[in-house]
Amino acid sequence: MRSLLIILLLLFIALQLKMWFGEGGYSDVARLELRVEQQVRENEALAQRNRELQAEVEDLRQGLQAVEERARSELGMVKEQEEFYQVVPEVKDGAADRE
Repeated sequence: MRSLLIILLLLFIALQLKMWFGEGGYSDVARLELRVEQQVRENEALAQRNRELQAEVEDLRQGLQAVEERARSELGMVKEQEEFYQVVPEVKDGAADRE
């Protein structure tokens, strides 16, 4: 009877060790929960980016204002009868010597 009790106690300890430290144990579950939280945050950021890009696509499809704004800012285009002024920053004395 005593040997059966010792065997059961050792089996219980082995099962507890596997539950706490083994594969699929609490440490693995905690690590996986952390990875899930990180992935959820990344997914939310990507979903926000997708919404912004979709809004920009819709804006470009619907009106010429967005196309005009993009042409002005990215391509430097101007309308007819507009004057383009380029402001060049003043070069200081020491900066001219370094070039």
